[in-house]
Amino acid sequence: MTVTDPLRTAPPHRRRGRNRRPAWEEPPSTAGQVFRGGVLTGVVLAVLVPLWVVLVTSLASRQTINEAGGLVLVPREIDFSAYRAIFAGGLVTQALWISTLITVAGTAVSLVLTVLAAYGLSRPGSVAHRGLLFYFLLTFLIYPGMVPSYLVVTGLGLKNEIWALVLPTAISVFNLVVVRAFFQNIPAELLDSARIDGAGEFRILARIVLPLSRAVIAVVGLFYAVGYWNVWFNALLYIDDNSKFPIQRVLQSFILAGQSPNNAGTLGVSMPPTLAIKMAVVVVTVSPIVLVYPFVQRHFVKGVIIGAVKG
Repeated sequence: MTVTDPLRTAPPHRRRGRNRRPAWEEPPSTAGQVFRGGVLTGVVLAVLVPLWVVLVTSLASRQTINEAGGLVLVPREIDFSAYRAIFAGGLVTQALWISTLITVAGTAVSLVLTVLAAYGLSRPGSVAHRGLLFYFLLTFLIYPGMVPSYLVVTGLGLKNEIWALVLPTAISVFNLVVVRAFFQNIPAELLDSARIDGAGEFRILARIVLPLSRAVIAVVGLFYAVGYWNVWFNALLYIDDNSKFPIQRVLQSFILAGQSPNNAGTLGVSMPPTLAIKMAVVVVTVSPIVLVYPFVQRHFVKGVIIGAVKG
């Protein structure tokens, strides 16, 4: 007696391949595939080409920039004089340290406050649950103006203090809502079983909720870190001391206001081209976020989509 394989004897229309399309979806045409490939290639080039031009221009010599008439697309030689110039005076180095301090401290404070608030608001039986949730959501519609915010910050004695760049933006309501929705997706039976075993709320949060929420915490942490790293308007309002300027404030003052980020003007004839110095400051400013982003990018779909959609 011969035993037949049901998968081999099944009709072709019943076999399911990994790449089988639904019955209602038409197979892709050659023109459609070429069009989509062209669009994706154009998007990638629109992102990479400006970054490439900035990097190449920052490493170009005066002669190369003059021959190109400005921004350089094709490199000819590597010249690090622009980077030596911006780090010579020490202001850029100090600004990088200030920005790193603001980013690390601000992200830590924001994550702690956001996680605690989101966990409390995700529990239906918490104290003043509806009132606090309405208070947070109300900030989507009513946002304080620049003048009231300035009066509050200066009234608290935070003028020319690093905390003036952290505390006013410590909690983002959007991030709070995303984290709260993610916490609500955690099965309540899991938390109830921990309470039966005698675990308190802080222990449940630290030992159960946070390990299950690494994706959304990584994404929200990246959002906060990018926001603190790119802060410049609040620094323009609250920071007058040059020694406390973050890197974005230095970049803004140099590129837009035409000020020098250090004493590079004292270099005389050996001073690199101004355009190369500007592009070097841009590279130094963008590089940390570009280097960190690939390590967090894989959490975006799981952290944001699952956290934003309540099933």
